[in-house]
Amino acid sequence: MTEIDDVDRQLLRMLREDGRRTFSEMAPAVGLSVAAVKRRVDRLRDSGVIMGFTVQVDHAKLGRGIEAFVELSYTGTTPVGEIVRTAYEVPEVQAVYTIAGDPDALVHVRVRDIEHLQQVIDGLRRAGQVTGTKTLMVLGSWTRDA
Repeated sequence: MTEIDDVDRQLLRMLREDGRRTFSEMAPAVGLSVAAVKRRVDRLRDSGVIMGFTVQVDHAKLGRGIEAFVELSYTGTTPVGEIVRTAYEVPEVQAVYTIAGDPDALVHVRVRDIEHLQQVIDGLRRAGQVTGTKTLMVLGSWTRDA
């Protein structure tokens, strides 16, 4: 486990807000030199705390403004790889979480509208050894910064 301090947390927050932010922009905000900020970010990358830099997408502007989680239950003998494959092949699926207990998986989807959501759920129900589904619509979201 990598130890991080408040300055590291500030750097992580700033990079999450804008992954293209420069060391020169971040240095005055945390009270360090540009070289010190670079060393800290390099250390966070080298230790695996920062796994990469990415872009945030406004899915609504891409026509996928509805977000939901679908719980999937499978027959008791279904291997985890099959559970992941079932959902992975569906383009609307953003992530698949295999979980302990009932249900077996939680699938994050983004769709155009309710009719599209129904089509995706129907497709998931027909895939693999799915024995049941439950859908949870996202009304809003919040993410904790590092």
